[in-house]
Amino acid sequence: MFAAPLALAAPAMAQQTPAAPAAPAQPTDATTPADTTATPATDGTPAATAREMTPDEIAAFNQAVTDFTAGQSAQQAGDNAGAVAKYDAAIPAIRTAVEADPSKIDNVNFLANALYADAAAYGAMGQMDKVISLYDEALPYWRKVVEAKPEDTASRNILAGMLIQMGNQKLAVQDTDGADPYYQEALTLARKSAAAQPTDAVSKNILLSALIGASQTTTEEGLRDEALNMGKAMMADGTIDATNRPSIEIMTGAKSG
Repeated sequence: MFAAPLALAAPAMAQQTPAAPAAPAQPTDATTPADTTATPATDGTPAATAREMTPDEIAAFNQAVTDFTAGQSAQQAGDNAGAVAKYDAAIPAIRTAVEADPSKIDNVNFLANALYADAAAYGAMGQMDKVISLYDEALPYWRKVVEAKPEDTASRNILAGMLIQMGNQKLAVQDTDGADPYYQEALTLARKSAAAQPTDAVSKNILLSALIGASQTTTEEGLRDEALNMGKAMMADGTIDATNRPSIEIMTGAKSG
């Protein structure tokens, strides 16, 4: 149900020199100065002006890079308690970097991934309240990442998967009105991923999950049939995952419940 971020490279550490960037250096090139000029908003509203980070904030960010990397290593080794300790230590400094320059997408992406990884580790330990809290914080950042990188299927699928989990939490307490917006947003994202990669099992299963969820929260015709037909086809070709299989088995009558 929960997974660590997909092949995220932590940003390069910021340089504490007279020519230091006002925000941490670009992940792909530590020698490239950061642009601290505010980008005009496309909707006509004033854009937030980036500020320079203090030396202490830069040092804290550098430590956050180290902590995040250690957290990923711990998570990959199955040490989820160790992972959350490192992620929880790293996140405040990454938040500060994003607050200093909200237009810097590399740091937004870093924060989104750190929150997602932390949620995955908490989820593995069964602490769902922490998962939902972290998802609530992470969603706006993932939306910004997906908007900035419209061809990035991996990020789009992470966002869709998070939205589905949020919808599932609402549906579990019979809050269909609360669940539906999450499923609808996930459905739009998942359809785009499945159209871009029609043979990709991950994208197909995310779309199937969104269809199953949305078919329970909306009166829109055709969603249940679409989910059922897609689920049957995926069961037949073996691409359905363990999360979706029980729902399709119940819908087809192959499993009572």
